[in-house]
Amino acid sequence: MPKNKGKGGKNRKRGKNEADDEKRELIFKEDGQEYAQVIRMLGNGRCEAMCIDGTKRLFHSRGKMHKKVWIAADDIILVGLRDYQDDKADVIMKYMPDEARLLKAHGQLPETTRLNEGVAGGIDEDDDGTGDDYIEFEDEDIDKI
Repeated sequence: MPKNKGKGGKNRKRGKNEADDEKRELIFKEDGQEYAQVIRMLGNGRCEAMCIDGTKRLFHSRGKMHKKVWIAADDIILVGLRDYQDDKADVIMKYMPDEARLLKAHGQLPETTRLNEGVAGGIDEDDDGTGDDYIEFEDEDIDKI
């Protein structure tokens, strides 16, 4: 059997995900950049998103983000616009949900932007919690079933 001469397998390539817990500085858009909300992922590092200026564009994620930063639908991203192609742009960074809330609080995102908070299946706001979920059956109703 041949000797292993490499530095390790795929687990070494994955590395440790230490950057999740630390807070990073909030980055605002500059000239030639725009905020966008992802509509759907297309695969191969591409996605379709709606820019804040109202234009739907096709985005390509950077190689630095490939397999390291996972982008899903409804995420807020910072994109670099192309001078030579108006319908395509490049993803510069993805904002975490708390960073997106801060952007909205600073007025960078419009108030109509719906942020994906990651809470699914929560309690409805208009539910008063009176407990009307149970139905009582009489003995006659059970016989009819």
